[in-house]
Amino acid sequence: MEKIKIGVIGGTGLYDIKGLEEMKEVKPSTPFGEPSDNIITGTLEGKRVAFLPRHAKGHRIMPTELNNKANIYALKSLGVEWIIAFSAVGSMKEEIKPQDFLIPDQLFDRTKTRVSTFFGDGLVAHISFADPYCPTLSKILYETGKDLGYRIHNGGTYLCIEGPAFSTRAESRIYRSWGVEVIGMTNLPEVKLAREAEICYATVALVTD
Repeated sequence: MEKIKIGVIGGTGLYDIKGLEEMKEVKPSTPFGEPSDNIITGTLEGKRVAFLPRHAKGHRIMPTELNNKANIYALKSLGVEWIIAFSAVGSMKEEIKPQDFLIPDQLFDRTKTRVSTFFGDGLVAHISFADPYCPTLSKILYETGKDLGYRIHNGGTYLCIEGPAFSTRAESRIYRSWGVEVIGMTNLPEVKLAREAEICYATVALVTD
């Protein structure tokens, strides 16, 4: 099977990639069940890319229902070494406005029920997770956004809640007091599983509110 090093995970509103050529749909089998949707492989600006819509075409899968282990395993099986993940988020700071982009460098985990590791059943491992996002890929994404003229913020903490409900006003006040920059529902356990799979992972967070 062809090895594709660049993976893209599309978030809310991103279900395909404009300009992708030589497209083909593949559905790798995994020991964890089916990924969110077929993976679309193709060529973008001369680079081979594998694209996976996180919530499936038509936005059919809630954050709490995602089979993250199957998604990451499927991309890894194609040879993916770098994942660019897109996520819609809410802003927790006045200076971060709707339609801004942010490249987070830290995470705060408020999820509750999600399976967050490939390990277990007799296989024990403890990964380093002090810096959850890949600094090399994050820098490339930030500099590219600046060069394209987008309002983009470099660094910040992404607080991941369980969902699917949004936070209460009381919860939001507490989260703001913690100093987090954005809030979303999808980066965890996705980024933990990518780290365990030795995939370089970075997020482009689009502020929607």
